[in-house]
Amino acid sequence: MEFLLALLFGVLLSAAIYLLMARSLARSILGLLLLGNAANIAIIASGRVLGWAPPLVAPGANALVADASNPLPQALVLTAIVISFGLTAYVMVLSWAVWRGKGTLDTEALRVAEPRGLPAADAREAAEAETLAADLLPTRTGAR
Repeated sequence: MEFLLALLFGVLLSAAIYLLMARSLARSILGLLLLGNAANIAIIASGRVLGWAPPLVAPGANALVADASNPLPQALVLTAIVISFGLTAYVMVLSWAVWRGKGTLDTEALRVAEPRGLPAADAREAAEAETLAADLLPTRTGAR
């Protein structure tokens, strides 16, 4: 059982990384969902997998029954599911707003922070900023 969970974790993690590196924001959202599910599988696999009894303490007893499942990974996964749902809802609304504003979900087309054509005044300011940054950086003396 642990081997199957480890295999499932590996497959989900690789698919999530593949989708997160895609150019489309929609695929990145799916990658984020798969990454959350892979984390949940890893948390469940860290607990006792073969415990089939619910983690309840019988009336009058002081401890769980012997074959009870571990309640801590279950609580952590429940919390992770809620966090993943909130994060997914936020990212979906954000991507919907980007799509409405820009008309595309392609990340290469959304490169606003890296404009290609700068006007002359902006280019001059950028050149001055580069020379100022070069003056502030320490130089190596005595390098061969």
